[in-house]
Amino acid sequence: MTFMNAWLALRAGGCGVVVGFALALVGGGGSILAVPLLLYVVGVRDPHRAIGTSALAVSFNAFANLLPHARLGHVYWRAAATFALAGVCGAWLGSTLGKAVDGRRLLALFALLMLVVAGFMLRGRRGDGVDRYPLPWSGPRLLGTGLVAGMLAGFFGIGGGFLIVPGLMLAGGMDILHAIGTSLFAVGAFGLTAAINYALSGLIDWPLAAAFIAGGVAGGWLGAAAATRLGRRRGALQMVFAAVIVMVALYMLARAASGR
Repeated sequence: MTFMNAWLALRAGGCGVVVGFALALVGGGGSILAVPLLLYVVGVRDPHRAIGTSALAVSFNAFANLLPHARLGHVYWRAAATFALAGVCGAWLGSTLGKAVDGRRLLALFALLMLVVAGFMLRGRRGDGVDRYPLPWSGPRLLGTGLVAGMLAGFFGIGGGFLIVPGLMLAGGMDILHAIGTSLFAVGAFGLTAAINYALSGLIDWPLAAAFIAGGVAGGWLGAAAATRLGRRRGALQMVFAAVIVMVALYMLARAASGR
């Protein structure tokens, strides 16, 4: 491995640490930073290749973080399977559409989605203390919500945690703890579906993905430890993280507008 390749892998691993730490610390949303980090820090030139690579990394990290939640009983497996079944179909369709969209336009749309996600984070999650799962007709509701969330996740190559968690709470009546645990199965399934679709078109940088995944696992451990100590300040952390997302989104919009 040359020095430049080693430096590239180190940058990818460092970005993975940031994403994994954010995911574990605020309960989701860190994956939405993966694409801009790959583009503007690691230096991936093709937006589609950055999306495909991030989708693979997000999927692996989601399945890795699913295990501790499952051991604690935070996963409703039937709901997870129902949501993921519809979402995988949506993710395949969304990722197929995403590959056909001009890269600069795709980044602009991605930045707009980041602003929407930041708005949801700043607004806060409501009704997160009462677990009412399953609601009447929760099966069809989960299928419909999963299809929409999967399409958006596949189109932008993200895990979609901040789309999936509110969707599970709304469609299934889950409290936030079970929604987060259950969402990780869907996040992994959506990301894997998008990654396979992009891989078939040769749009994944496998060495970078491996370095990003390794960093994400390490960052997840650090973030989980920090979240345990800073649990009461979780709301404040979400506000800070939302502010970071807004700044990155505005930067991406400026880059897209300038044609860079």
